[in-house]
Amino acid sequence: MEKPASTHPEHSISHLLFEASHGNRDAEALLMTQVYAELRRLARKYMRAERVNHTLQPTALVNEAYLRLMGEPGASWEDRAHFFAAAAQLMRHILVDHARARIASKRGGVQHQVTLDEALLSAEDRSIDVLALHEALEKLAKLDERQARVVELHFFGGLTFGEIAYVLDAAERTVKRDWSMARAWLKLELSKEP
Repeated sequence: MEKPASTHPEHSISHLLFEASHGNRDAEALLMTQVYAELRRLARKYMRAERVNHTLQPTALVNEAYLRLMGEPGASWEDRAHFFAAAAQLMRHILVDHARARIASKRGGVQHQVTLDEALLSAEDRSIDVLALHEALEKLAKLDERQARVVELHFFGGLTFGEIAYVLDAAERTVKRDWSMARAWLKLELSKEP
C-alpha cells in the first residue's frame, strides 16, 4: 500500500513552502490542501468567540489570510511553524481591521466581542472586545515583545510551546514562563475600567 502524500518528504509542508515561494504552482496547490484544514481550525476557533451575527465567516478569514500570505512578494517561510506563526498574526490583524471597519461604519456602535479561553483568563464568561485585546497586546509588546509574540502564537496561532520556542529561538521553559507572565499581565490590563 502506498504512503499518504503527506508522509512523502517532497510533500512536507516545509518543502512545499520552499517550492511555492520559488514559484512552483503545483507545490502551492498541494500546500493549500495540506494547510487549509489547520487554518480553518484556527479560524473556527477565533470565530467561535465572535458575536453570532459576525459578517466575516471562517472560510473567508482563511481565504483572505492564505491569499495575503501567498501573495506576499518575496515571502519565504522556513517551515510549518513559521508559516503558521505568520498566519496567526495575519488572521489577528484581519479580525482587528474588520472590527475597526465595523465600528467606523456604525458611529458609536457596540464593540466587537471575543471570549478568551480559560488559559488566558481564569473567568470562563469573561469577554473583551477584539480591539481591546489588540491594544493590550500592542502595549505588552512595548514592554516585552517576546511575551506578546508568545501570546499571539499560542492563543491566536495554536502553536505548542515547543513550536513557539523554535520560532522565537528560545528555550521552551522560557516560552512557558513568558506565557504565564503575559497571561497575568493581560488579565490585569483587560480588567481595568475603560
